[in-house]
Amino acid sequence: MKRLRTESADLDAADMKILRLLEKDARTSTAELARSVGLSAPSVAERIKRLQESGVIEAYSVRINPTALGLPLSAWLRIRPVPGQLAVVAEIIRELPEIVQCDRVTGEDCFIALAHVGSVVDLERVIDRIIPYAMTNTAIIQSSPVVARSALAALRRQA
Repeated sequence: MKRLRTESADLDAADMKILRLLEKDARTSTAELARSVGLSAPSVAERIKRLQESGVIEAYSVRINPTALGLPLSAWLRIRPVPGQLAVVAEIIRELPEIVQCDRVTGEDCFIALAHVGSVVDLERVIDRIIPYAMTNTAIIQSSPVVARSALAALRRQA
C-alpha cells in the first residue's frame, strides 16, 4: 500500500480517503466513513484520532456565506506598516472583527488581510483604523473562481 510521508505522519490510501471524505463533509459519521473506506468503525476512529494528534487534522469547521449575514462586500487589503509600527498594526488587525483572515507575507507589504463588510463606508472605516500606522492597497473581490480549499488539492496535483 502506497504511503505518503509527511513531516508529522505517515498517510496511507485509507487515511487519504478518510481525509477526502471529511473534506467534503466534516459531519460524516465514523460508521459511514468506515463503510466508504472498507474498515471497521473503531479502526477509522483510531485513524482519525491519530490524524488529529499528529496535526494533519487541525479542526472541523463550517463555511458561512458572508453575504447571507449582510456582509456583501469582501476585500483584500495589502498592508505596509510605517517603520517601527509593525507590532501596532498587527494588534489593530487582530482587533478588527471585519478582518477574518490575515497573513504576514514577504515582499513590499507585510500583511495581506481579508475583510468582509456591509458597505464601502464600512470598508473605509476599517482602512481608516489602519492608515495612521500603515499604507494600504485595497482590492474589492468581484467573484471567487476558486473557493477556499484544503491542502489536499495541492497533493492531488503532485500525485
